[in-house]
Amino acid sequence: MTHQERYDPLQNISSSVRVTMTIDEFLEKDVEGFEYVKGELVPMPAASIRHGAISIRIIRYLDPYVHQNDLGHLYTAETSFKVGDRVLKPDGAYVSNERITGDEDKGFSIPPDLAIEVVSPSDIRSRVIDKVHAYLSAGTRCVWVIEPDTETITVYHSETDIKILSIDDTLAGDDVVPGFSCPVELLFA
Repeated sequence: MTHQERYDPLQNISSSVRVTMTIDEFLEKDVEGFEYVKGELVPMPAASIRHGAISIRIIRYLDPYVHQNDLGHLYTAETSFKVGDRVLKPDGAYVSNERITGDEDKGFSIPPDLAIEVVSPSDIRSRVIDKVHAYLSAGTRCVWVIEPDTETITVYHSETDIKILSIDDTLAGDDVVPGFSCPVELLFA
């Protein structure tokens, strides 16, 4: 990246920076604070207090279950996953033991089994949906989109198999994290 292409933190956070690095070079370098989308570095704005609290709550409930049942590993934001022609950093991600491979000092060259995205005030709905479609097209088996403003979780197993859960419902791992369940209300408490 040349000096002129460097990200200026004073720029509008929705802008992106065109780069000459390939997706594999991005995975190798794992540029902090950015995702790689179709040849551009897209800045990831800092999480709000509510966003961070919800992200940690889902991990608080999901990680012990995954660990105790030796199903795989959970990863937090800033962990990179190759998702088609992108490198995305979901707020949380699960990868089953069978799929964990590669150098632990680099980003994943595969998409996660489960991607968790917590919607931020700065997110644009069409971009969130575009991200969901990218995950599913690349082979992610399930995407949870957690929406703090409406206190809902939209569960995507495909572009047509979609469930919206409210605080009265229970979030389930279905066949991706078998046996996991958590009352939705606990994530927003």
